[in-house]
Amino acid sequence: MSAEHRELELFLHLARTLNYGRTSLECHVSAATLTRTIQRLETRVGAQLLDRGPRGVVLTAEGRRFTAYAEQALELWADYRSGSAEPTGLSGELRIFATVTACQTLLPDLLAPLREEHPQIRLDIRTGDAAAALARLDEGEVDAAVAGIPKRLPQTLVSRPVAVTDLVLVKARESPSDGPYVVPARGLVREAAFRWFRKTGVKPVIAAEPDGHEALLALVALGCGTGVVPRLVLESSAVRDQLTELPADLEPLTIGLCARRADLHRPLIAALWDLRP
Repeated sequence: MSAEHRELELFLHLARTLNYGRTSLECHVSAATLTRTIQRLETRVGAQLLDRGPRGVVLTAEGRRFTAYAEQALELWADYRSGSAEPTGLSGELRIFATVTACQTLLPDLLAPLREEHPQIRLDIRTGDAAAALARLDEGEVDAAVAGIPKRLPQTLVSRPVAVTDLVLVKARESPSDGPYVVPARGLVREAAFRWFRKTGVKPVIAAEPDGHEALLALVALGCGTGVVPRLVLESSAVRDQLTELPADLEPLTIGLCARRADLHRPLIAALWDLRP
């Protein structure tokens, strides 16, 4: 099912319940994701579809019109799917989010069995900041993500570990080891770094807070400070030879394949989930 059809399903469920909490729970999406979905639909329609008044949620006149459209659109899609010829194998588009490092080091082995088993599937690989991976997945921008797994994964998501990597402390070869720190702006590596600071009694001076790990290593190589990164990123970095590792007892990072729990029944997601490299 495409993201557009998923949005229509969420809207219709909300149009029936008129209760954001119930729709969020029964459709396995966060309240924030549901709100953003409705806002995107209203932006595309150019009108307010639901009104949150003092007496609760009600459909606007435009919302009632849009309900009829959404029902017809999903019925037409279902009729088309039921009447189409059976494909010789799985086909369609699978949108996967991964960092640049994960694309280079993990995805080839992870996706090779899927490509061999289902060559007609079109893979759409999207990259970006590791800290945004799970949010983009939960909001429906992608179908799966390869990302660091937090200790408390959102209820709407499921994960399967694919790698474990140490976190390491690095500096430029000619820089002092007691300089300021370069840490990610957000995400699991930043959280682990600050836990280590507290455990060791370090009161860090933060020199920079880049979005991505690759950008962080570039700043460290330039002598901006000491950085905290996954070893997986360090070992695949083009500036690795300019850096030296410092001793530090940082906790490891588990990287997993993540998907929305409600999507595990979808054929493309099930095929990805069941195959092992």
